[in-house]
This record gives sequence, structure tokens and C-alpha cells, in this order.
Amino acid sequence: MSRPTLPAGLPHPSAEALAASERLGRLISAEIARAGGWISFARYMELALYAPGLGYYMAGARKLGHDGDFVTAPEISGLFGRALARQVAQLRGLGYDDVLEVGAGSGALAADLLLTLERLGGIPRRYLILELSPDLRERSRDTLSRRAPHLLERVAWLNRMPPRFEGIVIGNEVLDAMPARIFERTAAGLVERGVEFRDGRLAWGSRTANAVPAHLDPACWPAVGYRSEMQEAAAGFVRSLGEVLAGGAALFIDYGFPRGEYYHPDRAAGTLMCHYRHRAHDDPFFLPGLQDITTHIDFSAIAVAARETGLEVLGFASQAQFLVNCGITDLLAETPAADTAAYAPLAAQAQKLLSPAEMGEIFKVIGLGRGVSAPLAGFSSGDRRHSL
Repeated sequence: MSRPTLPAGLPHPSAEALAASERLGRLISAEIARAGGWISFARYMELALYAPGLGYYMAGARKLGHDGDFVTAPEISGLFGRALARQVAQLRGLGYDDVLEVGAGSGALAADLLLTLERLGGIPRRYLILELSPDLRERSRDTLSRRAPHLLERVAWLNRMPPRFEGIVIGNEVLDAMPARIFERTAAGLVERGVEFRDGRLAWGSRTANAVPAHLDPACWPAVGYRSEMQEAAAGFVRSLGEVLAGGAALFIDYGFPRGEYYHPDRAAGTLMCHYRHRAHDDPFFLPGLQDITTHIDFSAIAVAARETGLEVLGFASQAQFLVNCGITDLLAETPAADTAAYAPLAAQAQKLLSPAEMGEIFKVIGLGRGVSAPLAGFSSGDRRHSL
């Protein structure tokens, strides 16, 4: 397999990391050969991110934080977890004693939630973390051991969904990393874009699309050449959650749009994005296993999947609106503005979380639930359920 040429300005991986990427590339090319010369992009994404020992989330490279490839809201500011904890506290008051976090990353959000809930007098009976990545499982354990050692006995790590769960489910930037299929409208109809191995390299290849949902009918897409994604894995995960969740609420925070905005003419190239050393680009074949690969979420598809298993959509709002509803501005005000050294960095963090030009608008929060008896505080204003 040919070695990639790194674009100017991108840091070079170590020899060990590059060798691991090459091993993953050979594994993927062998799978393509066994499949007859083509695999779906969803299968490629699954291997690139989750192949045992080699995929991006299954190997040991640092992923999150300033020394990784990207930064999530909990690493940007503790204000995020402290505000979210207020929504969790409301649900705790309704009798839901357990929390299940899906994909806890560095453990920063778990620590912020547990410590804030302790101050609010509502520590969960159990805090379960569903984490497939051995590296992130260890990192989250280290974070909690350092920041909340007295609460560690309440925490347990899982490698699969429990058969039944009643409580509060949280997933921050989880759905976007689940494998997605990619389609393109051509003059002859809809094709599915997949992956081939040509001239010693991974490359795009297309095949006629069969048995696709009605909303992917090419007549509904803006123009020839338009391409976009469908997150079957994310929708399937939500359906699985619906079969497990006996009562309680699930909150998913991710970047994306309702379907009416998702398939918009301005997104003619789709939403596929890759992250490597805090640089974003659109080449998914660059250093497989060493970069993150994501797509924006079609939240309408998530709502449909939830309703198919009897879950109710409890709310849908921008991240900014949700955090404001949960009192993030009150939390910021607890630090006196006159104390510039303490207040200025917090204000800058809040700006990044709330500004429409940063994370405030592109990130959304969807609430799903069964048997929840009261409206959720996070959606008390600015609820956009009607857009789904």
C-alpha cells in the first residue's frame, strides 16, 4: 500500500503510528478484495474507526484535548457539564437513580456531572459508562480517579448495552462517529459511494444504489452531483436503546440538522469531515486509523428511529438554547466579572459553547424518553420539535 503524502502544515505521525496505519490499510484492502473489489463507505468507516487494535478509537493514540485531534465541549469548559447536570438533577428528582453515559471520552463530562450532582444533593446510585475504546476507558478512569476519587465506587464501565435500563442516558458527540453510508445523485439515478483499492491506494468507487429510503429518492435531492449521507448505524443504535430503555430519558448532543435543513442545496458535497491534529479536512483515506471520521446527524432520522420503538421525542433545541435553559449564564455569573483573571477565561469558554458562529447553533440536543412525567427544563424555551 502506497504511503500518503502529507499536506503542507500537517504534523507527521511517528514511525510507529505510520506503521499501524499501514497495517490497517492492508487489512482494509484485503477486505475489499474478499468483497469483490468494493465495500460500502459505512464498512470502511467501521474498520477505520473500530478495527480491533488498529482503528482510530481502538488504538492507543491520544484523541481528545489540545494534544489530540479535536476538542469536545466538556474539554472546552466545565460550564457545559455543570449546566447539563441541572437537567440530570431534574430527572433525578423524578425518580431516575441511574445514569448511563455512552462514549465518555476523556471522562471530563462524567467528572463534572458527578461533582455537580453531589453539590446539588442528587448523586446517581450508579454511573455507568458504555465505552468500546480501551484507551478511552482507561483515560476516563484516570480522570475520575484524579478528580472524583470518592465517587469512583459508583462508576462502572460496560462494553455493551445492558439488557434493560431505567434512568438517564447521555451521549455527547457519539452519534456522529457511527458509520454512515454515502449516496450521490447522478443523471442515471442514485449511486452509493464506497471504497475500492486501485493503484496501491484506497479510492472512491460507486455502485447503483438499491432499496434506499424514500427520503433518498434522487428526485428529492437538489441537483445532479449532489451527495450526502445516511446514518443507519446511529438510527439502529437509537432503536436498540428504545428496546432497552424501560423508563427515563436519553439526551444526545451532536452537530447536525433536521431533515429539511440536512439535504439543503448549500450542502451539495455532504457533511463528511475528518479531524487530524486539530485540522479539519474531507479526505477519509488519509492515514486510516490516525484520524477521526464523522458526519453530521440527520436528527429527523433519529426521531423516527426513536418513535419506532415507542420512545417519545421530549425536545429538540440548539446547544445554546438548551444550555441557557439549564442556567449556564447563572453559572457564569457566580464568578464576579470584576475578578478579570477568573471571569475572562470562563466568559470566553461560554462564548464558544453558545455563539452561533461557534458551537451554539450547529450543535443540537435531542431528548428521547419513556414514561417521563414532566417537561424537561432544557427544552423549556426554543423547542424545535416541530422541525423534525
